[in-house]
Amino acid sequence: MAKPTIFTISATWDDEASVWSGHCDDIPAAADAPSLDELLAKISAMTLDLLPDNHPGVERGSVFLHLNALREAEPAAA
Repeated sequence: MAKPTIFTISATWDDEASVWSGHCDDIPAAADAPSLDELLAKISAMTLDLLPDNHPGVERGSVFLHLNALREAEPAAA
């Protein structure tokens, strides 16, 4: 197996639109989705599609995505 290549996705919650907005400048890719799982799936597919053009020496099987998600803390329901 080739050395792992890790791309970091930065995601934030958009309260008005009720979606997670995520981007990765190294790929480059950006997407919105109602859940983190859906966002990760979208950006994962984009990453593999864009990989040959943006990182031609990187093997598809060595790609890993690191997701950093930021959302304001909400108080627990009483």
